[in-house]
Amino acid sequence: MPTIEELKLKAQAAIDERSDWLVDISKTILDNPEPGFHEFKTAALVSERLSELGVGHQTGIALTGIKGVLAGGRPGPTVAVIGELDSLRVLDHAHADPETGAAHACGHHCQIGMMMGAAVGLMAPEVLDSLAGNVALIAVPAEEFIDVQYRWNLHKEGKLGLMAGKQEFIRLGAFDDVDMAMMVHTASTNERTKFAIGGTSNGHVVKYIRFVGKAAHAGGSPELGVNALQAAMVALNALNSQRETLRNEDTIRLHGILTHGGVAVNSIPADVRYEGRVRGRSAEVIADANMKMDRCMRAGALAMGATVEIVSIPGYLPMVNNDDLMDVFKANAEDLVGEREVGVHPPNLNRGGSTDMGDLSQIMPVVHPYTRAATGTGHGTDYVIQDYEQAVINPAKAMAMSVIDLLYGDAERAKQTLDNSPPNMSKGQYLALQDSRLVEEVYVGE
Repeated sequence: MPTIEELKLKAQAAIDERSDWLVDISKTILDNPEPGFHEFKTAALVSERLSELGVGHQTGIALTGIKGVLAGGRPGPTVAVIGELDSLRVLDHAHADPETGAAHACGHHCQIGMMMGAAVGLMAPEVLDSLAGNVALIAVPAEEFIDVQYRWNLHKEGKLGLMAGKQEFIRLGAFDDVDMAMMVHTASTNERTKFAIGGTSNGHVVKYIRFVGKAAHAGGSPELGVNALQAAMVALNALNSQRETLRNEDTIRLHGILTHGGVAVNSIPADVRYEGRVRGRSAEVIADANMKMDRCMRAGALAMGATVEIVSIPGYLPMVNNDDLMDVFKANAEDLVGEREVGVHPPNLNRGGSTDMGDLSQIMPVVHPYTRAATGTGHGTDYVIQDYEQAVINPAKAMAMSVIDLLYGDAERAKQTLDNSPPNMSKGQYLALQDSRLVEEVYVGE
């Protein structure tokens, strides 16, 4: 059997040989951005390219998700390599869809190229036969928790249980045969090294709020109406006044957008809708801040005599990067770009954002590094991938090499990781927790 180093060289050579093909996948997705649970063209492209490689796969998981499996030479653990299908909506981005405003202002298009590249490397001659276990290739939808009303309607229609990609994959059992997982996210110049490993993320609760008032002529008889927009404004001003009650170390973020503010300027707004987030470092501080937000929403309704419908939707849990998997990835990243270009963040470093990879990290070992390959601000109009070698090719190699380390021989490294890493909760406990976080309330301000 070839040595680990020989297998890694084979994997790297295979990825290099198809580097143009891999970058083309990412750039094609860039030019066809689709937000969460709308990724039909993107999913079709991924399915076509997996078929081109000869990888059997399931489609339509959680509406648009995909899962393929590469079988090793002997039984053993399963390692998932994950990519995300969805885009954001950033209207003025250079690559935005002019009709939908969808744009890849977070680099998910590169993740699909990375995932496909890892598959190419692992399918090089002799590699899979030398591994004990399987590799799951998973393309998940809807990591960016946007279009909340749309997702809530899908939930009410019975088309979704949980309302984000990895969450719903967990619920549906698509991760039941997976033991550990990895993915790499692009980053811009806020990272000082080519790869960055470690740190955590905020968890969050997602809010969908509707203020209901009474329409009336805005000029002739406004006193006969109940202004739902003013109720929302009172609520949001009350929410802003809460900020001094929040501790900096809890990294609480309270933010949102009005998605509907009325129908005509000469009619008192009777239907106003808000989509928002309550983010924080832990479930406890999120629950406290969520209570404060709900209290502010009720205050707005009470002030104006309106009704407010508050839906709290189970969002994401904080990220836990697994130490053993970080060590494996770090060593391979250093082989590719040098020790000085691989940074390690302390476990408590919180970037402030949220990801459903955090949910997965609560039930199995995961690693979620970043690769510096873009310029601009994440989720901004100027976030653009500049270095596709570092955005797609090097992460694909690092993940393929890490899978080889984990599953080589009798998968001793993967088994050691599993022995060292009892999950924070079982799948059943996770689903029970998320079920308990879904709360609907109607408050009548009288």
